[in-house]
Amino acid sequence: MKKTFTDIRVRYGETDQMGVVYYGNYAQYLEQGRTEWLRALGFSYKWMEANNVHLPVVHLNIDYKRPAYYDDIITVKTTLKQIPTVKIEFEYEIYNQSKQLLVTATTILVFVNSTTKKLMKAPDYLLEKLKED
Repeated sequence: MKKTFTDIRVRYGETDQMGVVYYGNYAQYLEQGRTEWLRALGFSYKWMEANNVHLPVVHLNIDYKRPAYYDDIITVKTTLKQIPTVKIEFEYEIYNQSKQLLVTATTILVFVNSTTKKLMKAPDYLLEKLKED
């Protein structure tokens, strides 16, 4: 399935007094990986929202293997798990600059019509783009 690699430099404010990334910040790294995955297809969250689609996270699972530290360059590998339906599932791996695995994670998001607030099927434009790869 379609995958992307996103590099992120750990900022000082994302760490604790020991210079270790605070565990809650990994969800933001996953989101950045997801938004770049979507951007690689030619879409953005902003564009999808303007076209009446919201993508709330309904499930998040993170397994921490090793810590990331201030000023590390981490790479978020974001992989689509399967062709989306009313939900879209991603798997992630986060590595440091030494190629050590820091985190594995999964998320599930659902497609919601921003007007009706009801679940909807994945938009055709997204499905068509995924067929091209």
